[in-house]
This record gives sequence, C-alpha cells and structure tokens, in this order.
Amino acid sequence: MAISFYKYQGTGNDFVMIDNRKMTFPGENEALVKHLCDRRVGIGADGLILLQDHPDYDFEMVYYNADGRVGSMCGNGGRCTVRFARHLGVIEDVACFLAADGEHQASIERDLIQLKMNDVQGVEHIGKDYYLNTGSPHYIRFVDDVQTIDVFEEGRAIRYNDRFAAVGTNVNFVQKTGENEIFVRTYERGVEDETLSCGTGVTAAALVAGLEGMQSPVKVKVLGGELEVAFERSGNDGFKYIYLIGPARQVFTGTVTV
Repeated sequence: MAISFYKYQGTGNDFVMIDNRKMTFPGENEALVKHLCDRRVGIGADGLILLQDHPDYDFEMVYYNADGRVGSMCGNGGRCTVRFARHLGVIEDVACFLAADGEHQASIERDLIQLKMNDVQGVEHIGKDYYLNTGSPHYIRFVDDVQTIDVFEEGRAIRYNDRFAAVGTNVNFVQKTGENEIFVRTYERGVEDETLSCGTGVTAAALVAGLEGMQSPVKVKVLGGELEVAFERSGNDGFKYIYLIGPARQVFTGTVTV
C-alpha cells in the first residue's frame, strides 16, 4: 500500500500528516502508525495526524501518539493541522475544528497560528508541584536550571510512578527566566522520551506560571523554538480564553510504501 503524507513541525514537535477525507487510512492499525512514526525504519515523527471531514466542523483532527495509540489533544499538532488544512484549501485564515477534547477555534496570522485551547477549571497542588489537564494531563515541576535536568530519567520516574503508571502523564520541568518568561522541557507519554516541544505542556506550564504571579501573555522557550500563551484567570485555580500561539510549518511531502 502506498501512502501519501506530509511532514509538519511546530517548534520542533513533528508530525506525519495525512489527508484522510476519503477515509482510506487504516487508523485502527496501531502497528502501522507506530512504524510510520519510527525514526529509523519509517518516516519519523512524534505523532501522526489524520485530517478528516466532519459534518459540523471545518474538519476533524485525529491524533495518534508515536506508539501507535490514539492520543489526547496535541497543541502543536493542532496548530500544524490548521496550517495543513489551509494548504489543502479546507479553510482560509480561520478554523473551527473537532479534536479529542472537543471543539477548537484557530486563526492564521502570517507565520503564527493562534489556537484556542479549552478552559481549565482546576489545578491540583502536589507538594510544590502541580497537576492539570489542558487537553492532555500534565505534571509541572519548577526547577532552578532546566538545562541540567535529566528529563528522560526524572520525567519517566514520575510518569511511571504508582499514581500515573496506568494512564500516564506528561511531565514538564519549568524554569522562570524573566518577569513573564519561562523555559520548558517535557517528557511526553506515548513518545516515552523528551520532545523538542509540547503544546499542551507549554500551555499547562504557562497557566501554572500565572498562578505563581506571571501576567498574560507568557513567553515560553522550548528546545525547538519559542511560543506564547495568553489567558485570563477564572476563579482561584481556573483559566479561560486560553490561546497557544506559535509557528507551524510544512517540512516535506512524500509517499511511503508499506
């Protein structure tokens, strides 16, 4: 079987993108998705995304983790899918689409995609750390020097601890680098390694930074580039009007035979 694909990346978080409006891709085939995401024997990506028609939205985004399983919301993937939809002529400069966690709106302004994330109703405090869901579950730990953290080992220890082992969580290490600036590194479940960027993780880290006194918008540095998160507070531990803002670019296109 020959599969046509597009490769996109958002601040280094990369995805195999497939136009599945004719519903020809066997998304139930976990082994195939895992193979396509493999960086040695496949195309190579942090995840795979199908763009599909939906009767009530501009399109539907179906996201798979690199392990082949259907994933939860992916913020960088959402921005890449909006750029992909524009490339395909599905949208112009605004979109309303369906993802794993429900409806999202987005707009394109030159190189930047502004993606509206779902409201966050509460943040759990775990000692000095935090836990919240921004479309995907995220554990947040502030550190003095994020560059010296062994993200793989320390992130994996939290992801597979007694509480999170069954379902998993993403783990973010966050350093405050300015008045409204942070540096984030993330261990992603499903990839089971550090990625260059994680959109829902960046969002979670910026919201928690808001709890600790930072004002919107929060500028976020990741290993793959720079993002921005805008938000409004809602109650003690809630947030609304959350926007993940950053670039999303096509890298290449191709056909793979499997």
